[in-house]
Amino acid sequence: QVQLVESGGGLVQAGGSLRLSCAASGRTFSNYAVGWFRQAPGKERTFVAAISRNGGATTYADSLKGRFTISRDNAKNGVSLQMNSLKPEDTAVYYCAAKYSANLSYRTYDYNYWGQGTQVTVSS
Repeated sequence: QVQLVESGGGLVQAGGSLRLSCAASGRTFSNYAVGWFRQAPGKERTFVAAISRNGGATTYADSLKGRFTISRDNAKNGVSLQMNSLKPEDTAVYYCAAKYSANLSYRTYDYNYWGQGTQVTVSS
């Protein structure tokens, strides 16, 4: 089992940046692909980005390419999401999730473990 804890959320003005972190504990973290998802009030949880077990492959939601960057440090059991040029529509609770597989996925149901989320609010 893997436990995930997100941090780094907060209030930022439009155009600003935030860096989210996901700290993992439990099983060997390098065996898990990791994804970031977000959920705005009243909306479904949607895919943001994912990274492979060794960090060699990444994928992003098309609308976020160029603004968001996912990375990981297996030595520190952590995954980060750098978010730049933030917009009010980026406001959401951001979740990291892990799946025991080499394949990247944008589907929530492919992920076995979830963190509690961290709130990101972008003011206009």
